[in-house]
Amino acid sequence: MSLLIKDVLVGQSVEDILIEGNRIQQISTGIQVDADEVLDGSGKAAIPSFINGHTHAAMVLLRGHADDMPLDEWLNNKIWPIESHLTEEDVYWATRFACLEMVKSGTTFFNDMYWYYHGVARAVEDAGIRSAVSAVFIDLFDEGKAAEQIELNQRLFDETSQYSSRVHFALGPHAIYTVSTRSLEWARSFAEEHNVFIHTHLSETRSEVDECQQRFKKRPVEYLHDIGLLGPNLIAAHVIWVNDREIELLKEHQVQVIYNPTSNMKLSAGIFPYERLKKAGINIALGTDGCASNNNLDMLEEMKFGALLQKLGEENPAALPAAEVFQLATSKAGSAFRLEAGELREGMLADLLLIDLNEVHLIPHHDLLNNLVYSAQSSSVDTTICDGKILMKHRVIEDEEEVKQKAQEVARDLLQR
Repeated sequence: MSLLIKDVLVGQSVEDILIEGNRIQQISTGIQVDADEVLDGSGKAAIPSFINGHTHAAMVLLRGHADDMPLDEWLNNKIWPIESHLTEEDVYWATRFACLEMVKSGTTFFNDMYWYYHGVARAVEDAGIRSAVSAVFIDLFDEGKAAEQIELNQRLFDETSQYSSRVHFALGPHAIYTVSTRSLEWARSFAEEHNVFIHTHLSETRSEVDECQQRFKKRPVEYLHDIGLLGPNLIAAHVIWVNDREIELLKEHQVQVIYNPTSNMKLSAGIFPYERLKKAGINIALGTDGCASNNNLDMLEEMKFGALLQKLGEENPAALPAAEVFQLATSKAGSAFRLEAGELREGMLADLLLIDLNEVHLIPHHDLLNNLVYSAQSSSVDTTICDGKILMKHRVIEDEEEVKQKAQEVARDLLQR
């Protein structure tokens, strides 16, 4: 299959984009080819689609259910009790709905951690986007539960072969306060053997650091270093409460760090130390976290909040400028997840967006990146393409109404349970 996008703004010039299969074949003017489909790109800009570095997609079912609460109370009293009633079918429809929201706001890859691995993976397949899928690994320091979780993840790794290359298996040890040392060491060995990512929460709150110091006599990053978990395949979400030594360790081991500004603010976790991590040379990407602590999956909004929070925290209006935060959602994230995506250039995966330049939030056209970060809304995304396939065209997704209806039914039924 081939797709030709005619007369679209690419950077500073109007070009044509030819997509063959799932790759960008050519970007130039006046491409003449008999493509299977031709899109008129006039009045639109082509940009790389967004990569959501950390989320729990199926938590869209809990959007608005439990807000304005401390993290520990929120998890233990509101979130985990409801999640204990989830079924795989619930997670499938919830994730389908999350994928719908992501496609409508321009995201084509998300790094997920949640229950019912196959429910998430099937939803990703059917939605047509990409994901690093990990089952939540929690053993609560119980050897029996640890053995069950290890067996489950070994089986899930083998079963992932039934899906397309858009589904990437990852390990998902929840956090150092919910997973035993022995299980974390197993995750390290398994990830090294099979070259997969380890997705975890790290140093999100002061209490997590205090508890780690009480339990292990060291800080969280130091603890993970000592058990050998730090490495370029570790995707660490939050990473707020770190000192200079811990930052050195993260850099030394090339850990990928995910900035989650909206969730951090909403749960009052703290301000992410972006400048300190950046100066150390650590690769940073952007994530929304789950809808229960955000409460949406809109990466355009996340870019704005991420930039503004740094300006406030640093007391510097030049901190984290628009072009830089845009990279956290595209090229930097592509690098973190070893994707040939996040940039518009020949040979890359055909994951891209067409932005409607006539949309009210993008006028006048002084600077596209500034407008995207500080002004655009998800309605600015006209067309979403992933793996060379059009998932949304002129804001229309074929099965949108069915997915919305099913998600609403599942959410209602879950709360009644």
